[in-house]
Amino acid sequence: MKKFCLIFIITMMYNGSAEVYAQEGQDFHSNKVIAHRGAFKKNGYPENSLASLQQAVKLGCEGSEFDVWMTKDGILVVNHDADFEGMHIEDSTYEELLQKKHPNGENIPTAEAYLLEGMKQHGTKLIFEIKPSKDKALGLELAEKSVALVHRLQAREWVDYISFDYDICKKVMALDPKANVAYLNGDLSPKALKKDGFFGLDYHLQVLKKHPGWIKEAKALGLTVNAWTVNKPEDMKWLLEQGADFITTNEPELLLDIIKQK
Repeated sequence: MKKFCLIFIITMMYNGSAEVYAQEGQDFHSNKVIAHRGAFKKNGYPENSLASLQQAVKLGCEGSEFDVWMTKDGILVVNHDADFEGMHIEDSTYEELLQKKHPNGENIPTAEAYLLEGMKQHGTKLIFEIKPSKDKALGLELAEKSVALVHRLQAREWVDYISFDYDICKKVMALDPKANVAYLNGDLSPKALKKDGFFGLDYHLQVLKKHPGWIKEAKALGLTVNAWTVNKPEDMKWLLEQGADFITTNEPELLLDIIKQK
């Protein structure tokens, strides 16, 4: 009887370990859908809120994009605009920003809180946009602190970086040569990005429509292609036909449906 109990306990321990390993080893979703500022629109969540991130995860989006600024006292916070509820982020301390709230009652999230929330799951990637500063030196400091935060939290597996600022992108790649970094501004060819070691291009839809050959060129060079911000069904279908790797949208539910139908 004792021998049977021992075998049962060992078997349960093995099965439990195997289950944990399976959960940790599971792949991220691969459906091309990047929720722009989280999945905020359909349910009326604030953009870049933890609620919109949670909804993107619930939908099973491949990624959830978010925007990061640095406060006057060096705290990294998540918000799209340079202002939060009328307060200029770079000229405010984090404590001052806490005087205001999102319409759903959330505080402005710190980048750390956002990453920790996203790391509770292993299906949706976290697309970390580093916002350029009016002060070039501050922008580069933000890049340094962003990479340091991701490393400290051991969040590298979850995070891809994007920025409109080419020097910020290059700074991230210098600090972490293995990081996936894509450029947003749309003014450089795939060949130029490949030369500087980028993971991909992440251009406005109209840039790719103006230069449709860039999609094939990028893919031939081993670069990924993302387009933003794509909300019309006909544009989504065009990008899918062109072979885009990712599509950033305010309508992730619609894009998921279109991909499912295909």
